[in-house]
Parts: sequence; C-alpha cells; structure tokens
Amino acid sequence: MQTRKKTTLPFVAVLMFLLVCMTVGCSKQEAANEPGNPAGTDQSNTLVIGAYSVVKDAMAELLPIFKAEWEAKTGQSINFQESYEASGTQARAIAGGFEADVALLAMENDIDKLVKADLVNPDWKQAPNDGMITRSIVVLGTREGNPLGIQDFDDLTKPGVKVLYPNPKTSGGAQWDINAIYGAGLKLSEEQGKKDPAVAKAFLEKVHQNVESLDKSGRSSMAAFEYGVGDVIVTYENELLARIAKGVKYDIVVPKNTILIENPATVVDKYVDKHGNRELAEAFVAYLSTPEAQRIFAKHGFRSVDPEVFAETESTFPTPPGLFDINYLGGWAEVRTTLYSKRGVWYQVLAGL
Repeated sequence: MQTRKKTTLPFVAVLMFLLVCMTVGCSKQEAANEPGNPAGTDQSNTLVIGAYSVVKDAMAELLPIFKAEWEAKTGQSINFQESYEASGTQARAIAGGFEADVALLAMENDIDKLVKADLVNPDWKQAPNDGMITRSIVVLGTREGNPLGIQDFDDLTKPGVKVLYPNPKTSGGAQWDINAIYGAGLKLSEEQGKKDPAVAKAFLEKVHQNVESLDKSGRSSMAAFEYGVGDVIVTYENELLARIAKGVKYDIVVPKNTILIENPATVVDKYVDKHGNRELAEAFVAYLSTPEAQRIFAKHGFRSVDPEVFAETESTFPTPPGLFDINYLGGWAEVRTTLYSKRGVWYQVLAGL
C-alpha cells in the first residue's frame, strides 16, 4: 500500500498541475479578447464603440458604409467592436475600464464624466456643432388614435393615466425626459407671472405619481410600451418615428413646451492613444457629422445638426412654440445640482419630500 501511494500521488499531482495551467491559459486568452481588455497586439485597425442604446439601429446602417469608404480611401481593412447600453451605464463602464475608442452618449453630462476620469480632453466641444452629432425633442407617445386624448404634459397628471419613462439614474434619455417635464413646469409658472422652481417641482411630482415603471434605458422603456405597459410614454421623438417607420401604430403628441435634445460623440483620447488608432477614431467621429451620415440619422428619426440636411427634412420635425434647451434650466452643471444631486429635486420627488 505504501509503495502504491508513492507512485500514484506524483502522477496525480502532475496531471492536476497541467490542468490548472491549461485553465489559467484559457482564462487569460478570454480576458484578452474582451473589449475592455485589448490584447497586446496592434489595435490600429479595430474601433471599439461605446454607445447609448437608442442609436443602435442607425449605427447598424452607418458602420458598414464608413467601413467601405475607409477601406477604399486607405486600403486598410477595419473591424468594429460595439457595445450599446443606457447612456449613464455606458459612461460608467468606460470610466471604469471599458476601453472604448469612441463614445456616443445621450448627453453632454455623460461625456463630462469621461473628462473627469481623465479619459477625454476637456476641449472635446471644440469640434463642429459643439461635438453634437444628433438632435431630437422630448415628445409623448400614445396608443393608436390617442384614446385618452393626450395633448400635453399636464394630461399626464390626470387620474388613471399610466405613464412610462426610464430611470434617470441609468438612462440619459430619462434625464432628458425629466428635464422636459420640469422645464414645462417652469414655463407654466412663467405664464402665471414668475419662473418658479417650486411650481416646476410640484408639476414633476404630479406626473411621477402616474409613472408605471422606471426602466433601465430609453430603448427598454420603448420595449415595455410595445408589450402593452402604460398608456403614454415620455421619450425621444426619434424613438417613436423609428418605430412608426417599421409599421408600429402609435400617435406622437408634441408638447407645447418641451426640450431640445442634443447627443454628443467624442474620441476617448486615453484609449485611442493606447490602441494607436487615433486617426481612425477621429475620422469616424468626423464622418458622423457629414451630410451622408446626417441623412441616415434623419432616416432613423433624429433631427440633423447639419443645417442643409435639416432643411431637407424639416417637414418631418415640427418645432413646438415653447421649445427650450438645456440653458433654460441653467446648463448641465446647474441641472446636476438642482435636479440630480443627492438632495436634488428628482430625488426629493422619489422620496416624497
């Protein structure tokens, strides 16, 4: 028995050692292939894109066109690695180590998170159109025929009206929705004689009391609405236009007072320098503002940042009389403090304070 133990145990130990080495080797290889962990090889022909969920359909059309044009121009074959998440989630992922070369996010506020993480140069807004590649507005979507007769934001405060919008903690789209409702409340108070934040907060509270669910992203909220949840969805105009173009029967209600949405794209400087693909990344971001790309965005329901393309498509995009932008609320720095800080208006609304 003793002799058998002496001869068997070393063999078992060697076998276990080999299995462990093979497992560790596989794990390292898998990690190297993750988007956030590029292998130590040349990354100059690969573009990693971190985008917010709503832009996914437009990107499916844009990427093959850019790829073909880049290859025709340079002779270089390129690949894409793509990730689509709620904008706030995506920004946190990039700041936390997801090595995206290009970020397409729902709002300037999320790019600012990357600036604070020393990933994006502070001068990113020096690009054309202040770094914005698409625009939209916050609108209301109803079931076909608008059975509840919804005409404006104040109709969302009526008893029994079930409202959908996503969670502003994770979704940039949701922050635009909240900004629009709060701003509409400010506009109403101005009509009564004074721009009053207390009136705006009370208006937001009344709408939120009828909210059916808070989904992770604008795209998730849209999916829930399609499954039959809620009577009215507060969302991007482009989301509804894109679904209607695919044959889904919705009505779009444009509120009298609503906010202009602006969506940015930028090169993530730290990661492109690490990957050696700055030229490719900068060319792609520049391409997104070209008339060709802007017409594709317009096809998917976005308002163009190119004046000529917007003029071509203007009949599709009505301008409400009380349209305002983020500056009406004091700009993003003010909005972060007023609405979304730990003691801000939105969190007071959630807590019932």
